[in-house]
Amino acid sequence: MTQAVRLLSHPPFIKSSSSLTSSSLANSSYSSQDISDPFSSPNQTYTYSTNGMDCFAAPSAYSARQYSWVHVFPEGKVHQHALKAMRYFKWGIARLILEPDVCPDIIPMWIEGNEQIMHEARRWPKFVPRIGNKCSVWFGENVGGEENTIFNELRNKWRKLVEDDRQGASGEVVVGVLSDGLKYGKEAVALREECTRHIRKAVLKVRRQRGLPDEDPKAGLVETWQKEGGKHEGKKKDGSWVGNM
Repeated sequence: MTQAVRLLSHPPFIKSSSSLTSSSLANSSYSSQDISDPFSSPNQTYTYSTNGMDCFAAPSAYSARQYSWVHVFPEGKVHQHALKAMRYFKWGIARLILEPDVCPDIIPMWIEGNEQIMHEARRWPKFVPRIGNKCSVWFGENVGGEENTIFNELRNKWRKLVEDDRQGASGEVVVGVLSDGLKYGKEAVALREECTRHIRKAVLKVRRQRGLPDEDPKAGLVETWQKEGGKHEGKKKDGSWVGNM
C-alpha cells in the first residue's frame, strides 16, 4: 500500500529537514534507477519489504513512474457470482485517493467475462485459460482529479485529520505510512469508509450503464459477506466462487 500511495505522489517521500539532496534528483530514463545502490539506502524510500525480512527495489524509486496509473481491484479477491454482484470494497482503495499529494484521476471500470476464461471451478489443466470466450471492459468517466468533486472534499477532511494528528509530534513524516491514530481513529476509519462508498457508487454506475440491474444494497456491506462461509476459497453459500488474486 505504501508503494501504491507513493506511485501516485511526488518525492520526497520522507519529509524532514534532511530532505533529498541534488545527488538524488530524478533520472528521467524509464530503465534507470534513480540511485546507484537502492539496497544500501539509509531509509526505506528506495526499498520495500513484504515481510520485514526481504528487500526489494521500490517501484516508486523510478522517477518515470511518478503519478503512475495504478489498476486496482478493490474487492481484493476473485469473485464470480451468477448475478454479477460485487463483494464489499476494501478500504485500501480510499488510501490511494486520500493520501497522495494530489487527487488522482479515478476511472471506474467494469470487467466481465473473466469467469468464462478462468472460472474458479475449472478442472485440469487449471492453469490454462479457456480460449474462445469473450471478455469485455466498460469505462466510466473520470470522477477524480483536481476538480470540485466529492473526493476533493474528502481529501480536505483527511488533510485536517493529518494536521491534527501531527500536532505536537516530532520526527519525519513518511508518505504512505500512517500513525495508529490515522489507522484506527474513529474519524479516520469513517472517512475511509465514506470514500470507499463513493468509489463503489462510481463503479455501480458503469455496471448500470452496461445494462445490469441495480444490485442489492446489502452487497456492499462487510457483514453480508461474512455470511458467505469464512475466508476460505471455493464455492460459497450463495453459489458464488471466491479465490485469491
